[in-house]
Amino acid sequence: AAPYEALYGRKCRSPVCWAEVGEAQVTGPELIQEATKKIVLIKQRIQAAQDQQKSYVDLKRKPMEFEVGDRVMLKVSPWKRVLRFGKRGKLNPRYVGPFKVLAKVGKVAYKLELPQELNRVHHTFHVSNLKKCYADEPLVMALEGIHVDDRLQFV
Repeated sequence: AAPYEALYGRKCRSPVCWAEVGEAQVTGPELIQEATKKIVLIKQRIQAAQDQQKSYVDLKRKPMEFEVGDRVMLKVSPWKRVLRFGKRGKLNPRYVGPFKVLAKVGKVAYKLELPQELNRVHHTFHVSNLKKCYADEPLVMALEGIHVDDRLQFV
């Protein structure tokens, strides 16, 4: 059953079908019975397609959970028109942070400790917008501690 048949209850009258003139018209109870059969067939095919797509997604899906106190990176793409993070276009960072997880809200959302610059943004985010931060805090060097000479070498 084609989508056109499901929507309009008859075959599409394209130039290919114009040669078939002697086709008998179905009326009354036969029409209802035929439409019901097509609807059942369409529902079965939709369900089969959804089941297959779900199995493909479940193969790649991995549950992500964070503990209170973990440091996470926050995905920027949902805010592209709200905030800018210094760059434009494809040079715009994909993630910002790290931010500290304050609490778990429900099964799939987390409350983050955001800086004052992001006070316009709600502090609760879905797990799909978060990524674990693997950076080591003691290894981060402050910009004030970096000195560069005239040949652009570290001193």
